[in-house]
Amino acid sequence: MYRILVINPGSTSTKLAIFEDEKLVASETLRHSAEELSKFEKLIDQYEFRVYAIEGFLKKIGFDYKDFNAIVGRGGLVRPIPSGTYEVDELMVEELKQGKYGEHASNLGAVIAFKISKEYNIPAYIVDPVVVDEMEKIAKISGHPLFERKSIFHALNQKAVARKAAEKLGKKYEETNLIVVHMGGGISIGAHKNGKVVDVNNALDGDGPFTPERSGTLPLTQLVDMCFSGEYDYDFIRKRIKGKGGLVAYLGTNNAVEIQKRIKDGDKEAEKIYKAMAYQIAKWVGKMAAVLKGDVDAIVLTGGLAYDERYMVKWLKEYISFIAPVLVFPGGDEEKALALGALRVLRGLEKAKKYKEEVQKGA
Repeated sequence: MYRILVINPGSTSTKLAIFEDEKLVASETLRHSAEELSKFEKLIDQYEFRVYAIEGFLKKIGFDYKDFNAIVGRGGLVRPIPSGTYEVDELMVEELKQGKYGEHASNLGAVIAFKISKEYNIPAYIVDPVVVDEMEKIAKISGHPLFERKSIFHALNQKAVARKAAEKLGKKYEETNLIVVHMGGGISIGAHKNGKVVDVNNALDGDGPFTPERSGTLPLTQLVDMCFSGEYDYDFIRKRIKGKGGLVAYLGTNNAVEIQKRIKDGDKEAEKIYKAMAYQIAKWVGKMAAVLKGDVDAIVLTGGLAYDERYMVKWLKEYISFIAPVLVFPGGDEEKALALGALRVLRGLEKAKKYKEEVQKGA
C-alpha cells in the first residue's frame, strides 16, 4: 500500500488530500485569510507559511510527513514539457520561485512538495501541468511568423478522463484517438492521438470557444480597432478577453446553474447565448475531428458544465454525436488525478520524468 499526500494550492486556499493507493482517506481545504496573505510581497513567498499550515492539519488528523511514500503538488507554470509525472528538481523550483514563465498559485505546489521532500527524504512529483506541450509542429503555425499557437490547457483532467474513456472502450490510452472537451471557467478542446494531445486551443489566454468568463477567439480586426480607439487601456481590454468576457459579458454572470434556471423560467436571451456557447464548442470539436482525419474513437465531455445534461450535454450531442460516441465524465477531480500520476510511478507502471532532462531535450 502506498500513501500519497496531494497538495493543490489556490490563490486563497490549499486543498489537501491523502490517498492510500486509489482510495481517498482524508481531505481538507485550508482557507487563508487576506490578512494572513498580505504579509507576503509575492505569492511564491507564501510557501513556508503554507507548509506549516499543512503540518498543522496533518498533526490534527494523526499523520506526519514521514508517513508518506510520495508528495505530489499541482504543477505550475514551468516551461512547455511533454505529459507525465515529473520529479521536482532544483531547476523547476528555481524557475517557479522566479515566476520565469508566469505567476500562478499552482506554482506553489512543486515548491512546497520540494521543501517537504528535502526535509523528510520523500520523493516529490508534479503531474501534467497546464503547459504540457505535445502539439504537432504544423498545429503551432498561426498564420504569421510573429505569432505561434501555444499549448496551455487543462492537461491534468484531460489526461485523466482520456485514460478513463480508453478503459471504458477496452483500449489502452496510447492506442486511442479521442477528442476531450473540458468545460469550466475556461474551455479546452484537445485532439488526443495515440496518447498525445497533438492539437488544443490555448484555454488560458482566450483562444477557442467563448466560456463562462472568457471571450474566446474574437473577430481580429474589430479587436485591433478597439485596442487603438483610445477609449480603453490595456487592463480593460485584457479583462474583456479573460475575466469579463463570455457569459459574464452577455448575461452578467458566470454561474451556469443560474443561467440554466433562467432558461427553465423562460428567459430566451439566456437560452440563445448559452446555446451559442454550445455551438462554438461543437465547432471546435469539429476542428479536432479534422485533425484526427475523422478517426475518432470517442468524444469525452468533462468539467463542471458536463453536469448539465438538460441543456449543454444535450445540445452538444445533437451537434457532434455523428462524429463518434459521446462519453460524459462530469467535474474534474484534480487531487485524485495527481495521486494516480504518482501512484503509476510508485508501482513501476510509468517512469518519472526529469524536468532538467526534458528542458535540455527541448533546448
